[in-house]
Amino acid sequence: MGDHIARGEDFENKAEKKLGGWALFGSKYEDAADLFDKAGNCFKLAKSWDKAGAVYVKLANCHLKLDSKHEAANAYADAAHCYKKSNIKEAVSCLEQAVNFFLDIGRLNMSARYYKEIAELYEQEQNLDQAINYYEKAADLFQSEDVTTTANQCKQKVAQFSAQIEKYPRAIEIFEEIARHSVNNNLLKYGVRGHLLNAGICQLCKGDVVAINNALERYQELDPTFSGTRECKLLVDLAAAIDEEDVAKFTDAVKEYDSMTQLDAWRTTLLLRVKETLKAKELEEDDLT
Repeated sequence: MGDHIARGEDFENKAEKKLGGWALFGSKYEDAADLFDKAGNCFKLAKSWDKAGAVYVKLANCHLKLDSKHEAANAYADAAHCYKKSNIKEAVSCLEQAVNFFLDIGRLNMSARYYKEIAELYEQEQNLDQAINYYEKAADLFQSEDVTTTANQCKQKVAQFSAQIEKYPRAIEIFEEIARHSVNNNLLKYGVRGHLLNAGICQLCKGDVVAINNALERYQELDPTFSGTRECKLLVDLAAAIDEEDVAKFTDAVKEYDSMTQLDAWRTTLLLRVKETLKAKELEEDDLT
């Protein structure tokens, strides 16, 4: 480890000397870039992530002096991947720089990839507002490049996190949009009932029985096969339980579905919210009688 750090520092010092010297035709930046790259590799081998990240930022600056935005963007991405292991804030900052340069040179796919990476870092930090922001940016760019599956994955994240922070209309809009775009696609149509279930659960969270029933009618028109699915039956049963303010009926419907198809953590969390609201209403009624 110590050897790698010493070698890395030696390469870094030599690079700094090159930059401080005088050279013809910008070759000092090429020489320094080569040395910074070697320094970065040494620091990575030593798992000295902050040092590696800082050196890759210096490498990016050399590439900018040589007017190579593509190489600069890659160096910023390398810096970010080192900082990811030690300093999330710096990692995000470097990925932002990489995205800006890739956008400048029209590499939208790479920009989308790194926006998604920023979103994942914010998700990891449980900063859902920022995660939503960057997943939306990634989705837009993936969509513009016709990378539909990845665009949909990003949109689903936006919808899920929107629901988690109780922005249900936004979540419903996205899940319904994904379902609409997937229903006539042979590869994606099998996921439609899952998207409609997600949208329906968000409708339940809003607690408007008329809106829930109207949505269920729309979903069956959108996908005629939906009415025969267990997902549709679950939503119909839950809507009836909410209408009747019957907690036991609600619980039984969820249990019946879960015994055949396990509900994931996200769906379970939202259904628990609905159940708690229903329980509170039931208690209110009891208090009044």
